[in-house]
Amino acid sequence: MSVKVSNISKVYKEQRALNDVSFEIQQGEIVGLLGPNGAGKSTLMKILTGYLLPSSGDLTVFESSVINTPIEVQKEIGYLPEHNPLYDDMYVREYLQFVCELHKISKKLVEKVILKVGLQLEAHKKIHELSKGYQQRVGLAAAIVHDPQVLVLDEPTTGLDPNQLLEIRSLIKELGAEKIVLFSTHILQEVEAVCERVLVLKKGVIVADEKLADLKAQQVQIIEVGFDFQIEERVFQSIPNIESVLNVGQNNWELSFSTQEDMRSEVFDFATKNGLKIVQLNSKNKNLESLFRELTL
Repeated sequence: MSVKVSNISKVYKEQRALNDVSFEIQQGEIVGLLGPNGAGKSTLMKILTGYLLPSSGDLTVFESSVINTPIEVQKEIGYLPEHNPLYDDMYVREYLQFVCELHKISKKLVEKVILKVGLQLEAHKKIHELSKGYQQRVGLAAAIVHDPQVLVLDEPTTGLDPNQLLEIRSLIKELGAEKIVLFSTHILQEVEAVCERVLVLKKGVIVADEKLADLKAQQVQIIEVGFDFQIEERVFQSIPNIESVLNVGQNNWELSFSTQEDMRSEVFDFATKNGLKIVQLNSKNKNLESLFRELTL
């Protein structure tokens, strides 16, 4: 079972928000959706939930079309929007019972979902009395109370403290073991912590669709080094595993290595061999953040 997006485009008057977007997500996958502001993420999520229809293309959820059978598709989707809309004057338990009524399901499911998202001590309170983190949990509870097979989560960890963050991450991973989860966030560390795969949108186009495990396997180690003396670029070729050399100003260089082995000792040996003094040395990996910048700038 899967969610399949086929050649979706969305045009608002003269603005093309999405341009021929295609991808497929299988059951049991947690996929991160990344992109700068204006990339088309919100439009895509609204189409996924059936709130908007595409200008062209189609979306199927377990072989049901969002265009031809929107109600059937929406029954299988749970959605937590970025700006979590809640009825502030309702009690937590009362609100979740109301959501059950909308879905025409048993109110007995409320106690189960309250336990699942950790709202036991807050369920008797009015929603406006809760912290933002707990309000986010209420929104997540409302999104999963009808046991949907697809979850669309827009900035789900907003406003959570570090302990709550770990708990919600764990819950999303648990849900993702048996459901399809599309997870949109601006916090790249959240994607690395929770997701198995990443989609990157730029100006309405998918510019990357990669598994995080593959990205990590392809990581390039970068060492920034400064010497007390100017040398020629060709001299660096004697360092093992060196992939590229970039002069970033006077005696400062950015060295890229095609290995995850720490190459700083090799750079020290290189400096000693060539009679150079190292005045600065920094090591970093080409991670999701650097990939995101490369793809979206």
